[in-house]
Amino acid sequence: MNLFDRIKNFRPSPITLILLGAIAYVWFRPPAQVTDDNRPLSQVTVNQLDGQSIDLQSLRGKVLLVNYWATWCPYCRHEMPAMEKFYQDYKARGFEILAVSIDDDPAKVAVFMRKEGYHFPVAMSAPALNSVIGKVSTVPTSFLIDKQGRVRKKISGQVHYARLEELVEPLLKE
Repeated sequence: MNLFDRIKNFRPSPITLILLGAIAYVWFRPPAQVTDDNRPLSQVTVNQLDGQSIDLQSLRGKVLLVNYWATWCPYCRHEMPAMEKFYQDYKARGFEILAVSIDDDPAKVAVFMRKEGYHFPVAMSAPALNSVIGKVSTVPTSFLIDKQGRVRKKISGQVHYARLEELVEPLLKE
């Protein structure tokens, strides 16, 4: 029997299929760890890719997701369409995103954002912002900031639409 015949006649067991399904689920939607936080956000100004500066304190009254990411990160790239959809659906309700790239080349990040059609603001990682927001050891990592300017949640791992709804809705109602 040749290799083609073996592959053609391969019949995986139900356990194998379940395991493969679980691996695929974790690969494409790894569970994010959400930790509670409750600390004020110090004043910090960031320069966005479009050249505009923004003081995060000026976003008081909105719920802000600060998302650390990189163009080379597959999990980051996988979560961004959901973030864009959520941003479009919720920005009129007082939700804002600031995507903070840890890439070295701002031009590469700008090309990526334009090519993929993402519309939320983007800044490059900077020591001042990093010291105010909190420690980021892996990407993607996100921080949720409430309307009063307090860091409320740290999300280590990939976010998806349903998780954003679960975390953001209560903050919008406050």
